[in-house]
Amino acid sequence: MDREFVKSQPSDNIRNVKPRGMDTESLINSFRDYYVHLLGRDEESRSIHYAYEALGLVIRDRLMERWNATHRTYKKASSRRMFYLSMEYLIGRSLNNALLNLDITDSVREALGSLGIDLEELLEVEQDAGLGNGGLGRLAACFMDSCATLQLPVIGYGLRYEYGMFTQKIVNGEQKELPDHWLRMRNVWECRRMEYARRVHFGGHTQVQTEADGRMRVLWTGTEDVLAVPYDMPIPGFRNNTVNTLRLWKAIATEEFHLNEFNSGDYIDAVHSKIFADNITMVLYPNDSSLNGRELRLRQQYFLASASLQDVLAHWVGLHGRDFNDFAQKNCFQINDTHPSIAIAELMRLLVDEYDQPWDDAWQITSSSMAYTNHTLLPEALECWPLPMMQRLLPRLVEIIFAINAQFLSDVAEKWPGNVDMLRRLSLIDETGEKQVRMSHLAIIGSYSVNGVSKLHSQLLREKTFTDFFALQPAKFNNKTNGVTPRRWLLSCNPDLSNLITETIGPKWITDLSLLTDLLAYADDAGFQHQWQTVKRSNKQRLADFKRDHLRGQINVDAIFDVQVKRIHEYKRQVLKLLHVIHLYIQLKQGTDTTHVPRCVLIGGKAAPGYFAAKRIIKLVHNIATVINNDSSLDGQLSLLFLPDYCVSALEKICPGADLSEQISTAGKEASGTSNMKLMMNGAMTIGTYDGANNEILEAVGSENCFLFGLSAVQLAAMRDQYDHQSLIDNDSRLREVLELLESGHFNQFEPGIFDELITMLKNPHDPWMVLADFADYLETQNQVEAAFRNKSRWIRMSIANVAHCGQFSSDKTISEYNRDIWKLRQLPVKLNE
Repeated sequence: MDREFVKSQPSDNIRNVKPRGMDTESLINSFRDYYVHLLGRDEESRSIHYAYEALGLVIRDRLMERWNATHRTYKKASSRRMFYLSMEYLIGRSLNNALLNLDITDSVREALGSLGIDLEELLEVEQDAGLGNGGLGRLAACFMDSCATLQLPVIGYGLRYEYGMFTQKIVNGEQKELPDHWLRMRNVWECRRMEYARRVHFGGHTQVQTEADGRMRVLWTGTEDVLAVPYDMPIPGFRNNTVNTLRLWKAIATEEFHLNEFNSGDYIDAVHSKIFADNITMVLYPNDSSLNGRELRLRQQYFLASASLQDVLAHWVGLHGRDFNDFAQKNCFQINDTHPSIAIAELMRLLVDEYDQPWDDAWQITSSSMAYTNHTLLPEALECWPLPMMQRLLPRLVEIIFAINAQFLSDVAEKWPGNVDMLRRLSLIDETGEKQVRMSHLAIIGSYSVNGVSKLHSQLLREKTFTDFFALQPAKFNNKTNGVTPRRWLLSCNPDLSNLITETIGPKWITDLSLLTDLLAYADDAGFQHQWQTVKRSNKQRLADFKRDHLRGQINVDAIFDVQVKRIHEYKRQVLKLLHVIHLYIQLKQGTDTTHVPRCVLIGGKAAPGYFAAKRIIKLVHNIATVINNDSSLDGQLSLLFLPDYCVSALEKICPGADLSEQISTAGKEASGTSNMKLMMNGAMTIGTYDGANNEILEAVGSENCFLFGLSAVQLAAMRDQYDHQSLIDNDSRLREVLELLESGHFNQFEPGIFDELITMLKNPHDPWMVLADFADYLETQNQVEAAFRNKSRWIRMSIANVAHCGQFSSDKTISEYNRDIWKLRQLPVKLNE
């Protein structure tokens, strides 16, 4: 607890409370207590939500004891801490994860069963937390899980969005966005901590004031302020008593209601400040196609950075006063992608303006404590903010950014005298056209570590995206290949396979995934292969049952379950998958493929609300699916399914049943990819381009156990200026047939012209995604997939090999590498009763 808030403290006797029991009887008594006394329910209640809520409170009690013990351990150790700044945490559902990590799933199931309640039914009641969108947020959630499991003193900082990304509804094949009000019911996992509220400034102006001792101080005045109120969520480690904290900030007005204005009849102005504040944490990623949307995103990013840094500094000052000599030795910050990079300028502002630190000292602290992870090569995600917008919203921050830039460019000029072009390229301010602030440059300049998230991505950062920065400061660049937590993405989501693995090689693999290589000794064992195949078929049946109400007809469980689930984006090339589906459809209709293997293609993902092409791709999926799934002549040989409202809990059902994992992005565009790791971890084979972590999957499992195809990033770059799409079409009859059928309107007979823009892009010599360039090799590789699938023993052996070699893609390994090379934290075991 921060000293600044402490007036008096209870004696240590308040800690001497016997821990809550984990046995069945204790769980029953706790459940009844909450259900009856707190929630006011009885046997007449007809809503299962209250049973879920009561159980959540029961489990939170047990987590809270360990949460407090973790806090005491960290405080006593006074060791170095890390603070993870991320705009997203796609944590999914918390109940099942908590039961698993506390090791009380069986006890809870028995306790509820004695009360006539089915645990599995309660698990489905919980909504996914609307705190993230895709891989970036899910990675942050995996990292938090691994930090707790490895017992590292880490706090995650994010925003408590009232509405998540959006709920995706499909109407006539088109995506419609509905509000995802995931907080409409009580979130039993959060604790509101009003005593730690922080004030965040926007707007206003700056002025210089001379202090009594002659020092000059910059004041940021006339601001419109917002309060940041923290809501803490527990992040339990795996059966080790450690519970770390995810602190999420909610924006509220400093004065929510102006009574005088209301009484005078000015009802709108009376609540203006409340509306202004609420908007900041209302929606995850507002549509930034408008100026207002862009401003709101900038407000969100600064709100996160300022509140979080104020929180850390207040805690430090509460313990050490204004002595910051050891701050960088005791604290570090990891910036998760470019979004929170304003934190570098904000830490400077706080140290210089609020805590009277000399500029050079403040810069030494900042540049020694900030680390930056870049997640993408796409220019739009590197973020540049119009200078006039920043000057209006964050005038003091702009002054600090200019000062940082002047100091930095002086160093650049010293290294490359007279190289004006180098100064222009490296400057924080882009002066080509409307002046903009380059946030990725700020992140690099102000950080002591800059890492990519796969070997290829890190290489491209050094050689292409940030080549000048690498030439200036090569030592700060490094790679940390992403990973996913095996607790959620194998142990929890695939219990049948997990049980088989544990029965075969023991349970230690759960926290040391490298031990899965012991499975290779059983890969050719006929009995083990049979068990493996039985588990996979059972999982495929569960997947077929999942969302069955969205299907017309039945899914062939013996088909290849061919899965592409991820954000809908042109660079991820869902269109290439659809071209393959159309090719298979043509072959089946013509009767030219006598060796065809039944295939069920599952596509899922959301398109950004303002992204027209991505939304049109979703429409194309549905139109093709309507034709194929209603064609009785195909007799179950081919089906296409779109899974609406794709989310974490949906992927937990998809991974165990998938046979083939589609990772077919344009080479050089996908930084890493983590769905490839999750599907591989559950025994799916990867078919993918030489992109992101696909290359490292190939290294891990060997070419005999995965299917990579297409041109490399270097090859694509070399042919980009001479990309001859027409010769590709002229020389491949299969491609011509597919495009001709698509252009004929066969899949949009009653909606003429709706896919013209997608087709035009495919046939555009300047198509940035170069879809047609990889078409032929993709088809040939898919033929190899079918040949392997027909040999059941070979396919099962490949599946076993993928699971056996997935250890290097555990987030535990990734976090261990972050800690070894960047954070340098000490592991701190937690004892419950100390």
